[in-house]
Amino acid sequence: MSEPSVKPVPPLRAAIVPVTAFQQNCTLLWCTGTMRGAFVDPGGDLPKLIAAAQQHGVTVEKILLTHGHVDHCGQAGVLAKQIGVPIEGPHEADRYWIARLDDDGRQWQIPSSSFEPDRWLVDGDTVSVGELTLSVRHTPGHTPGHVVFHHAPSHFAMVGDVLFRGSIGRTDFPMSDHAALIDAITTRLWPMGDDTVFVPGHGPTSTFGAERATNPFVADSQFG
Repeated sequence: MSEPSVKPVPPLRAAIVPVTAFQQNCTLLWCTGTMRGAFVDPGGDLPKLIAAAQQHGVTVEKILLTHGHVDHCGQAGVLAKQIGVPIEGPHEADRYWIARLDDDGRQWQIPSSSFEPDRWLVDGDTVSVGELTLSVRHTPGHTPGHVVFHHAPSHFAMVGDVLFRGSIGRTDFPMSDHAALIDAITTRLWPMGDDTVFVPGHGPTSTFGAERATNPFVADSQFG
């Protein structure tokens, strides 16, 4: 008599919680072995985020940030104090954006306040969530200090506003750089693998392979 098969539990789980009027994709990421997790880009709607962590039984141990725009991190400092966790990211080149969060919050009518991350990140760093280790890539262009988080064993990445399904991040902001953004996507995201599923800052998920095939801005066909 054969033993019943047991489907292995993946080491990483994630839930997407859209927040703010911009419907920014905050990701609740957690390690299934420890049920310890992180919020990635908690821009606002903090009661909704805390409820999501409770619903999934996750103990949040840190906040990770891709970049300094108000819809991604306007309430990160408030949340960090509220639940007593550190903030890691983005790259220090986004200090400009984090310093102006109070003003940007008033402009966009999003509750926000400036803060100092506990750890600025650089290209090649790693961050831990429970027993998981995620790699950090510096991906400037949308903002100068943008970073993405990649968990290679799960073929999973959180890319903020670098890349979207069928589009790319805006580069009409102060300190944006279109050429740098295209370079970051093609040299730092594509090597993560075509089968990598990514969560963008807004809208539906996709894979790098799908974007290489069909995205009108960065498809392989655009580069001859």
